[in-house]
Amino acid sequence: MNRGYPRGVIHHSDRGIQYACGEYRQQLGRCGLMASMSRRGNCYDNAAMEAFWSTLKREALEESAHWSKDRVRRELFEYIESIYNQSRLHSSLGYRSPVDFEHQNN
Repeated sequence: MNRGYPRGVIHHSDRGIQYACGEYRQQLGRCGLMASMSRRGNCYDNAAMEAFWSTLKREALEESAHWSKDRVRRELFEYIESIYNQSRLHSSLGYRSPVDFEHQNN
């Protein structure tokens, strides 16, 4: 589902140096994204994103080390739009897919 250019999107990450460096945070700002980091020592701040990344790596990018950037982009788009958002059930959404949850709440 293409929703157009998002506004007010929050990019949540852990406290890794790759996310904390000035260049990365400036790029987020140029893209209109708000940076958010876990609090020091609080693993629960980022639990939902950690679960997503784990699922993504396991289900969609298992053999991606040798793929081109274009293939990674295609595979990510296909996985997120066709599988994850459409049919993956989430306990935090009442065991509904993200698309079903969005339709029922908008």
